[in-house]
Amino acid sequence: MIDITMDMEQYDCPFIDTTDDHAVGFSAIQWDFDRVNDQLETRMMVEGDDRGALSDGLSALRGHENMHDYALLTRRDNVAHIRTVIGETDAMATIRDNDGYITGPFHIEEGSEVWHVGFDGIEEADTTLSELERGNEYDVLDRNNTELPEMQDFVQNAGAAMTLIEGCRDLSDVERETLETAVSDGYFENPRGATLGHLADEFDVSKPAVSKNLRRGQQKMIQRVVEALDELE
Repeated sequence: MIDITMDMEQYDCPFIDTTDDHAVGFSAIQWDFDRVNDQLETRMMVEGDDRGALSDGLSALRGHENMHDYALLTRRDNVAHIRTVIGETDAMATIRDNDGYITGPFHIEEGSEVWHVGFDGIEEADTTLSELERGNEYDVLDRNNTELPEMQDFVQNAGAAMTLIEGCRDLSDVERETLETAVSDGYFENPRGATLGHLADEFDVSKPAVSKNLRRGQQKMIQRVVEALDELE
């Protein structure tokens, strides 16, 4: 499999047009292509720089000429969860016509979109990239030829990866921020670049409090690491 990551600018994409004019970003969490009607259904997380930016961005997206259906599912502060149906863009059609397929989530901000696209052969990949140049602008960020053993290893160990991701989600905001600061400031280095006192000052709490947050965060992550090791093939 040829796996290509590209930074794409499409001129007929509602999401790209919206991020070009408004301070919002879109991340796809689900997508499904309707081959009969040539439409793409997505569920997106939308984040604005603030509440006003989110409102303006959603309004512009809803009114885009290539937006066929739109629903606001949930909204909290400057983040929203939406469902959309858009018409097939020229870039989508080019990729599909050459037997390409999406291999990862979309992320869109500041007028461009990061795509993860797969092809079964080198010829199909090269032909697609050549045809995309006619009506779009893009940069190839990464290109890999994934052999069967690598694909098998990825599939077999996907469960272990999800276990680690769940461990990150288990962390409270305070535990995550404490661990991140401890790592970035060198608390775990030898010799240490930061002390408990330094971390306590960073968060304006006592040494026992910051130590407790560190221990809780470490315990949660270490437990998940042990579970992931058990799941590795």
